[in-house]
Amino acid sequence: MANSASVANADQPRTPNVIYILADDLGYGDLSCYGQTKFETPNIDALAQRGMRFTQHYSGSTVCAPSRCALLTGFHTGHGAVRGNAEVSPEGQEPMPADTYTVAKHLQRAGYKTGIFGKWGLGAPGTASEPLKMGFDRFYGYNCQRIAHCYYPAFLWSDEERELLWGNVASHKHDYAPDLIHDQALKFIRDHKDGPFFCYYAAVQPHADMVAPESYMKKYRGKFLPESNYPDDYYAGQPESHAAFAAMVNVLDDYVGEITAELDSLGITDETIIIFSSDNGPHKEGGHDPDYFNSNGPLRGFKRDLYEGGVRVPMIAVWPETIPAGSVSDEISAFWDFLPTMADLVGKPLPGNTDGVSILPTLLGKPEQQQKHDYLYWEFIEMRGRVAVRKGNWKGVRYNVDKNPNSPIELYDLSVDPGETKNVAAQHPETAVELSKLISESRTMSPNPRFNFHYLRK
Repeated sequence: MANSASVANADQPRTPNVIYILADDLGYGDLSCYGQTKFETPNIDALAQRGMRFTQHYSGSTVCAPSRCALLTGFHTGHGAVRGNAEVSPEGQEPMPADTYTVAKHLQRAGYKTGIFGKWGLGAPGTASEPLKMGFDRFYGYNCQRIAHCYYPAFLWSDEERELLWGNVASHKHDYAPDLIHDQALKFIRDHKDGPFFCYYAAVQPHADMVAPESYMKKYRGKFLPESNYPDDYYAGQPESHAAFAAMVNVLDDYVGEITAELDSLGITDETIIIFSSDNGPHKEGGHDPDYFNSNGPLRGFKRDLYEGGVRVPMIAVWPETIPAGSVSDEISAFWDFLPTMADLVGKPLPGNTDGVSILPTLLGKPEQQQKHDYLYWEFIEMRGRVAVRKGNWKGVRYNVDKNPNSPIELYDLSVDPGETKNVAAQHPETAVELSKLISESRTMSPNPRFNFHYLRK
């Protein structure tokens, strides 16, 4: 695990407000600043023009809950408290332990007001892992990621109370939940404009269901023919899935524009860092057709894959007059870097180590001071078990590890083959052995058997 000591220096700039916007299942190629051509994302593109766009940033996992756990706790899925989407009934997901240290707890200790708006997915109501017990002063949104599949739910959570949405109970489609969540996030920003504050904006778009307000659907209806018609199944039916996907991303892009406009109106733009990313690669659910939109760009794989398309995600960071405007970074970074970066930013050392490194030097335009990762590691307990590791430009991937714990490793040289089209394990046996050894050494047994591979469960 990486050392958590601060790398900040004497000329570090002032402590800013922090807004972290996390899209849900948005692929590497789903933003026009990352190559999307079928629709535009002007407000998110404006972030890239005003700040730094990362080309080799990685999510915590290839599905929601473990990815968010990595973001908040600084541990990859070989060490994290949550390593899969383990559901509980009637509402919620498997919790993190009560003593879990999160970025929200750390920023609280540094004097920040903290809020999460959107999807939690890291502990059911009544457990020790509700948002307000994990370092957040304010929570508004979905506790359960399964319920977050519905954009017109019967209720949302406001702190520790259910807020019934009677319009949705009566008419089913009266209150578009993302709009309500967005309004509460803006209110939190206004209420704490004197700062410092940390706003974790965990958006639900563009995860299935494939649903957007009619005002947005009109804009795209008939533009992406032939349409992808999805029958009513696990997700809500959607006869215009192509239009719905573009509309959902458009809604999210407009939200980003409204957040930046709010900062401008409050006069705190220069005092606020905005980070935008996505929790994993593009999904293929509810009628979404990522091939049609080239949602994974030049990368192989989708959500639930550990190829690049499943875990390499957009990341944009903006801090006027501090992060170089219009810059592009190929620094290899991951979700578990967020906590040590925030600790470095506020000048408050972490109480323990993490798997991450502070990327503050990169953000400040000082790449020569940047600590490098020895390697990155992912595991995925579903789909018969999947593991992957990246060391430098080498990427090792093993699938079906539950069926065969010694399944052969695939090896890719990302410097010449970012699309992972040519397995070169036979040509580089020593590297294949090295990465296989890293995989075997990169995890500890989870005390929760549900987060271990089947062959390791007792």
